[in-house]
Amino acid sequence: MPVIRVVLVEDHDMVAEAMELVFAGIGDIDLAARAGSMAAAVREVELVNPDLVVLDRRLPDGDGIELIGRLRELPAAPKVLLLTAEVSAAVATRVVEAGGSGVVAKTAGLDQLADAIRRAAAGEMVFDAVLLGEVIDRLSGRAAPAELTTREREILRLFAEGATVEEITQRLHLARNTVRNHAQRALVKLGAHSRLEAVAIARRRGLLD
Repeated sequence: MPVIRVVLVEDHDMVAEAMELVFAGIGDIDLAARAGSMAAAVREVELVNPDLVVLDRRLPDGDGIELIGRLRELPAAPKVLLLTAEVSAAVATRVVEAGGSGVVAKTAGLDQLADAIRRAAAGEMVFDAVLLGEVIDRLSGRAAPAELTTREREILRLFAEGATVEEITQRLHLARNTVRNHAQRALVKLGAHSRLEAVAIARRRGLLD
């Protein structure tokens, strides 16, 4: 069985250390690095190129959900699981929209977390069946998506051509965060879970012509 390289983003040392001890005894999960903030998480992910990030929602420098999109924009984008005390359809919908692979309750046992890591690394969406149904209902029941701006369409066209975020920043003379923000807004408007899905939806609707 291939080893899954994981970065843990958790600002509470006792929780992080307990998880480290448990994962040390699991042969197929390698806790490659730890981070205690959003900024540190980006640095560690860029450094170790993990398969998956286990991300606490409440971090000193922001909401972990906001970090998911940034991590998914990296060249070697990892899968992301959110750890949260609030497991709700609203939270899960935001995670899906940001490109996350699932939500794990903080009350879950470490064996459940390990199983969630394996499933997410294999490409599965990790949600309770009832919760996933509510998320799908929320996404499909929304009103028609807002119209994409000219800049959002332009960025999606470049993604469709295979351009990276860095290449788009150079071609359009925009900051990385500006490109990411435009891309994320386009994803939300289209109800997409990833850049690839957003491009597919936009192309199907004739928005990239």
